[in-house]
Amino acid sequence: MKYHHEKIEAKWQQYWAENQTFAASNHSEKPKYYVLDMFPYPSGAGLHVGHPLGYIASDIVARYKRHQGFNVLHPQGYDSFGLPAEQYAIQTGQHPADTTRMNIEGGIDKSGNTIQGYRNQLDRIGFSFDWSREVRTSNPDYYKHTQWIFIQLFESWYNKNSDKAESICTLIQEFEKNGNANVNAVCDDNIAPFSAAEWNAFSSEQQQKILLQYRLTYLAETEVNWCAALGTVLANDEIVNGVSERGGHPVVRKKMTQWSMRISAYAERLLQGLNEIDWSESIKESQRNWIGKSVGAMVSFNVNNHDAKIDVFTTRPDTIFGVTFMTLAPEHELVSQITTPEQKAAVEAYVEATAKRSERERMADVKTISGVFTGAHAEHPFTKEPIPVWIGDYVLAGYGTGAVMAVPCGDERDYAFANFFKGINGMPAIKNIFNQDISEAAFGEKGGFELVNSDFLNGLDYKNGTKKAIEALEQLGAGNAKVNYRLRDAVFSRQRYWGEPFPVYYVNGLPQMIDKKHLPIVLPEVEKYLPTEDGQPPLGNATVWAWDSVQCSVVSNLLIDNVKVFPLELNTMPGWAGSSWYWMRYMDAHNTEEFANEEALKYWESVDLYIGGSEHATGHLLYSRFWNKFLKDRGYAPTEEPFKKLINQGMIVGESAFANRIGLNITFFGEDTVMNMKATVAYGALSYLTEKEKEELTKLKDKYSFIKDYFLSEELVNHFRKVNDENQESLNVREKLTNFFIKDLDNELKELGLNEKVSVSFVFGNNYNFFKTHVPIEYVNLKNELDKDKYKNWQTELRNAEFLSEKEDSFLVSREVEKMSKSKYNVVSPDDICEEYGADTLRLYEMFLGPLEQSKPWNTAGITGVSAFLKKLWRLYFDDNGSVIVNDEPTAEMYKSLHKTIKKVTEDIENFSFNTSVSQFMICVNELQQLKCNHRAILEPLAILVSPYAPHIAEELWSALGHEGSIATVAFPKFEEKYLVESEKEYPVSFNGKMRFTIKLPLDLTKEQIQEIVLADERTIAQLAGNTPKNIIIVPGKIINLVG
Repeated sequence: MKYHHEKIEAKWQQYWAENQTFAASNHSEKPKYYVLDMFPYPSGAGLHVGHPLGYIASDIVARYKRHQGFNVLHPQGYDSFGLPAEQYAIQTGQHPADTTRMNIEGGIDKSGNTIQGYRNQLDRIGFSFDWSREVRTSNPDYYKHTQWIFIQLFESWYNKNSDKAESICTLIQEFEKNGNANVNAVCDDNIAPFSAAEWNAFSSEQQQKILLQYRLTYLAETEVNWCAALGTVLANDEIVNGVSERGGHPVVRKKMTQWSMRISAYAERLLQGLNEIDWSESIKESQRNWIGKSVGAMVSFNVNNHDAKIDVFTTRPDTIFGVTFMTLAPEHELVSQITTPEQKAAVEAYVEATAKRSERERMADVKTISGVFTGAHAEHPFTKEPIPVWIGDYVLAGYGTGAVMAVPCGDERDYAFANFFKGINGMPAIKNIFNQDISEAAFGEKGGFELVNSDFLNGLDYKNGTKKAIEALEQLGAGNAKVNYRLRDAVFSRQRYWGEPFPVYYVNGLPQMIDKKHLPIVLPEVEKYLPTEDGQPPLGNATVWAWDSVQCSVVSNLLIDNVKVFPLELNTMPGWAGSSWYWMRYMDAHNTEEFANEEALKYWESVDLYIGGSEHATGHLLYSRFWNKFLKDRGYAPTEEPFKKLINQGMIVGESAFANRIGLNITFFGEDTVMNMKATVAYGALSYLTEKEKEELTKLKDKYSFIKDYFLSEELVNHFRKVNDENQESLNVREKLTNFFIKDLDNELKELGLNEKVSVSFVFGNNYNFFKTHVPIEYVNLKNELDKDKYKNWQTELRNAEFLSEKEDSFLVSREVEKMSKSKYNVVSPDDICEEYGADTLRLYEMFLGPLEQSKPWNTAGITGVSAFLKKLWRLYFDDNGSVIVNDEPTAEMYKSLHKTIKKVTEDIENFSFNTSVSQFMICVNELQQLKCNHRAILEPLAILVSPYAPHIAEELWSALGHEGSIATVAFPKFEEKYLVESEKEYPVSFNGKMRFTIKLPLDLTKEQIQEIVLADERTIAQLAGNTPKNIIIVPGKIINLVG
């Protein structure tokens, strides 16, 4: 009876679906266990073998816990709002809802492409998901509740006295009774004080504007990352090297009115909560750095000849007398106000240049020093000396106050800045306030110094200097002690179509919330998904997008009268909105009235195990924890933290293949000067050329700078890399290829009539550029040879490609390990593995690759061993004629092998060390095969042991053993120590310290019994040759030694 994985897997996947085997109950006497995966974004590319890694691990735990008697919730859904679907809609005109549905459910899309569908791919791998609780964040029945949560945030403020969010009603009551004098809230800065009488006299509009300064979600003009090509604001983690992660488009900083969330109110609780959860220290540290708590002082500097003040947060108030200059972020609101006329042009140019760089890029660039003097001076709070005010892109508007008091003697970056601009107008000499040498570098330590040149702080150390400086600042009214956080309020608006609509309409420019009973506010149809011609978000294209406040419905824009019908919000929510609470929706996924009812929330409480990728270690987790804490404050969530145990799985990386194209840097010579066509300013060097002739030369240079129709094999490229190598072979190859590439250049110059006006020079060295081009890894064999015919037929533009190599029949490419991605043509589909080897093989192999948290390369070569293991397991239960199971009593060795495996697998799953379990399964099956074990008492528990890892074959074996129903909830085998207790010992028998033979004896024998048996052994008699030993040393369970 052969093992046919395809039939077995299809059979049991159908059984699980029909019988709802993995459906969890919200009413159970069993203990609960909640296992969560970071739900996937359903892209058109589908799953590759890297995606299921975490899902397989979580599924092993979920299945194991069911075996242990837990009521397990292991749900799955889709984070289905996203920019890729919107970009595809812009390109094709297909509605994002249609492509998203197709990507999830599979089928033939409108372009004729076959889409496997995430659901089909996930089902094929055999996950024990409770699909009855599936959610999709883009479905109105889901985002209805996201909209409701947004409204709750809008209707809340953060009371510092109670240290939690409260209803805005309590704040209004306080205003009505006492004004805002005693309000201790997380709110906007510089709110004007008012009395109860003044509050009650304010108009409704005035009151609404004041309340916006306190609400947990609010409208504000904010510095954002604006990507014009995508038509939207991007989060910092959506930007890579100054361009958008998707598409590589330029990103600039600009101010826009956006919805923001006051996550900063929860900074301390987010920080302290890390102490209560079982997460790795690296993830916790990442969150701590993101939150960025600092203890120091807020200091105010008056600006000379101006009413403005520059507020600075510093962690080193003890260095106040070392302030040499000040630096503002280029975006700081005071820059335009205080810049002098003489410096205006330079400052404006610098601000414009800085706007093209992302915050992340600016922070990462520690080598470049740049800045401009504003011409303004601030006043030192103690000495009254003028301090020059500069702008520099190393200061960010979003961190601290957007201004720093620069103390070069104590900070390396300030030190480098001061020395770079030394001697330039506005940069005085560095002041040294430490009794330490700073001639070579700044002194950045907080210990080992005394303050000097610091007036009343002289002689003090860091701790005492800080305390005394803060006291003096407070007495002077120029500062106060302050705890600061790097965590900024989160921008919550996106200029996209495919996102949650805000449940907001505007009356006289002020936001009004739509009542819960009218939710969801559903995305309208639009003719096109791009921003409008006047720069409004895509929802500006909607013709039915206004709110009738009388009928309480969405109506035509033509009806807007700003009396009864008002405009709706045009922005949509960011991608993280729906993913910031989804685990709670799984608890009660079909509730139409609430996001989850109180009973379900109380039963499941929080997630016991959450497995997700490291890319979610900061943003997603912080926002999720913030929303959970907020909902707890308002009485909607049962726990402070959403995820008790968190594991970040590593990546399965792919192996990519690269072919090389070449580009040549051509230099044209005139009569007496060199013109490098790369630098347009050099055109004047050949003044006798016409503009048309210069343009033609530029075209020629561009043509040869990237020769797209020729590919060079790896061994040829190596000759070019040896630029300093005098090896004659390499020199010959380089010269031959260079002549080959530029052979037509002289003719092209003749045709242009330029051959007598300019000449061509090409010199070895840096005049070669190589462009690595991804080629599909499946077209490359184990010898790194590219199948040229397949590659040329792959894409139309490659039909005329030429391949240059040393051997005519072999074209070598290079390989590199990198992230598995469709764009890198290195994707391995789990469908292909399941088709050829089976889902159980895929599951076991992914776990076998290495520890879950580590990244590891995919190598299909090793998968055959895992496949062979499953066949060997099958043969313990079946031969060619059917079942071979017997009911005989197993031997002690059989029990020993089984219980070693029970012990190992139990410990491994409890410790999330899945890879070593797979090794133990292989050892066990090999041992049982050698022992010719086909005993029911061994093979029944073995099937259960294997079940979490390879559920399909385990179900089939369980059924073959005569059981009805699923193996899924059968009790997990218990380890019994007695089966590992050794009953015999193989003793080494030595004569005068030299081991001559071994003898196996029961461990319960006395010394006398051991001696009697050993002396009677014929091998001992032969060794003694008639002599009597002088001494016999016996240590039971260890050694036997006969002396003399």
